[in-house]
Amino acid sequence: MNQYEEKMLVLLAEKYRKSKKDNKTGMISRRTQAKPSELYKNYNRNDADLEQIEAVNQAAEECRKKGFLTYEMNGFSSEIMKIYLVDEKISEVEQYLAEHYQYEPKYVKRQYVERMIETYGGKSPVAGGECEKLKRILDRNGVPKDYLQTEEILKALVFIENNERDLYLREASMLIYGSSKYLEEHTLESVCRLLRAHWNRPWGEEEFFDEILEEYHITREKQKICLKGDITIQIAGKVLEVGALEDGIEFFADGLEKLESVRVCTADFVTVENRTAYFRCGRAGASFFYLGGYATRFQRDFLKKVYQDNPEVRYLHFGDIDAGGFYIHEHLCRVTEIPFELDRMSVKELEDERFSGCLQELTENDKKRLGALLDREEYRETAQYMLEKDVKLEQEIVSLGGESTFMPFGVR
Repeated sequence: MNQYEEKMLVLLAEKYRKSKKDNKTGMISRRTQAKPSELYKNYNRNDADLEQIEAVNQAAEECRKKGFLTYEMNGFSSEIMKIYLVDEKISEVEQYLAEHYQYEPKYVKRQYVERMIETYGGKSPVAGGECEKLKRILDRNGVPKDYLQTEEILKALVFIENNERDLYLREASMLIYGSSKYLEEHTLESVCRLLRAHWNRPWGEEEFFDEILEEYHITREKQKICLKGDITIQIAGKVLEVGALEDGIEFFADGLEKLESVRVCTADFVTVENRTAYFRCGRAGASFFYLGGYATRFQRDFLKKVYQDNPEVRYLHFGDIDAGGFYIHEHLCRVTEIPFELDRMSVKELEDERFSGCLQELTENDKKRLGALLDREEYRETAQYMLEKDVKLEQEIVSLGGESTFMPFGVR
């Protein structure tokens, strides 16, 4: 019963707080109401669990006795048709939820936002502008959505806008959050969007979104270029034969301005999404480039140089056979303007019996992202198959399958 009491009161309280009655933006006489099926979805079905129906009814009656709500029965049946909040009791309802269910009342949320404004307002131009937006929401008797995440963004803005030290991105993240990856994983894009919007600096076609941080003395860590195969590089007047080393080479990308030429001596040049697959790749007639996900600015510039010097080579991309893999391919083609073909990312691999034990089910997000790719000819057939069969596949098993010693699962 307590389960439904909490759900019932929270549902009504949240509906009231989102209504025009609460923020005084309109004269609304409609009562704040909820249907029992919003609490127990099978409430009105013939095959519903009677114990669950009774629990909903009992919770409604207990809340009615407390003066929090009223309800309307469905004719002569024992089922409730509608549940109505007693609007005048909204503060008491929230206080009751706070005391019994750790619910955060609206006034507590507002106090939190007020403290945020006091802490970050006026501390930097962009953070100050965002605090003014928060004030306007409070003035309308509202509470900003995702205000906890907003504080994380304000914290980063104030630090970045006042920074005068040369820092790497992960160093800045440590100084802001005490975590080296938090900025990159949670707030970086939002922060950069706000900085660009405030200074009217839209992304250029040849620019990555976080390059604006360089104006605040913050850069990403040094990037490496990873290659293997029959490739000859001329850099700063010296010639480097990559093929002399079976496992290839890695070098820092910040010296690319010294790069004079790249000669690919194989028919194929393949970018590889994941590192394990890159280590495994080594077929004759192909050279390989470790991508590691979405192409960085340095990788983009290097690949453009490779394409410029070797237009006759066939360019391929090998990645996970999932929505993310296809989006990485799309991004790669777009930012480099190179017509990369898909390599081993088709229905053929998904139907290969050797990999059947490694197929995974799609998440709801996978399905949504794959659905958006159905309009793209290069992805349509595979995406449709994946949606129909509810499967995806990581590239590591496909690269392993290219080994002559690889055997199907269950075969010894």
